[in-house]
Amino acid sequence: MGAVPILHTVFGIFGDATGLFLFLAPTITFKRILTNKSTEQFSGIPYPMTLLNCLLSAWYGLPFVSKNNTLVTVINGTGAGIEAIYVLIFIIYAPKKEKAKVLGLVTFVLAAFSTVVLVSVFALHGKTRRYFCGFAAAIFSVIMYGSPLSIMRIVIKTKSVEFMPFFLSLFVFLCGTSWFIFGLLGNDPFVYVCNGFGSVLGALQLILYAIYRNNKGHKDDQKPAAAKDDGGSAMEMGLVKRPVTTAIQPPPENTQV
Repeated sequence: MGAVPILHTVFGIFGDATGLFLFLAPTITFKRILTNKSTEQFSGIPYPMTLLNCLLSAWYGLPFVSKNNTLVTVINGTGAGIEAIYVLIFIIYAPKKEKAKVLGLVTFVLAAFSTVVLVSVFALHGKTRRYFCGFAAAIFSVIMYGSPLSIMRIVIKTKSVEFMPFFLSLFVFLCGTSWFIFGLLGNDPFVYVCNGFGSVLGALQLILYAIYRNNKGHKDDQKPAAAKDDGGSAMEMGLVKRPVTTAIQPPPENTQV
C-alpha cells in the first residue's frame, strides 16, 4: 500500500472528525429551544437544507456511485441523522407559520433526494451517474459552507468577534482543508472544489478573528443596530452567544446562513 492511499484515508478520517464537530455545533441552539420550549426567532431553513446536502453527499460516496469515498458516506450519513433530529425538534416547537415552512422544505428535500436517487439508479450508469450525483452534492456543499458569510458580515460591521467563536472558525477551516486534500489525493473534483471553497472561507474567518480578537464586545452605539440587522441570522445555526442586553433581545416572533 503506497503513501497516497494511506494519506487519503488519514485525511478522510480527520475530515470525518472535524465534520462531526460542525454538525454538532447547533446543539447550543437546540438546547435553548428545548429549555424554552420555543424556537423564538430562530429560522428553521438551514436544517432541512443541510439535511439535503448530507443525503446527497452520502449517496455520492457510495461505492456504486463513486470509488474510494466511503468516508464521505460515513460522515454525511451521520450528519443526515443529526440534522433529521434538529428538524424534528424544530417542527415540534415552532409556531404554525414557521412549522408549515419547515414541513414544506422537508417535503422538497425528500422529493429532491428521491429524484436524484431514482434517476441515478434507473436512468444513469458509470461516469454519467457519478457526474450527476457529484454535481448535485457539490452545489449544496457550497451552499452549506457559505453559511458563515452572514457571521463574517457581522464581524466586519461591528469589528467584534463576539458572534464568531474561534473554535468553530477553526473547525470550518480544518474540515474544509481535510476534505480538500482528500479530494485531491483521490483525484475527485466533486470533493476538492467545494471543500476548497470551504477551506478558503474558514481561513478568512480565522484572519478576521486575528484582526478583531481583542475586541469581543460591541460598542454601545453599534450593538443594537448590528443585532437587529444580523443577530438573528448569526444565531440561527447556534454559532453565537445569546445577547445579554435588552436592546438586542430576540423579537417575540420568528424573523441563516
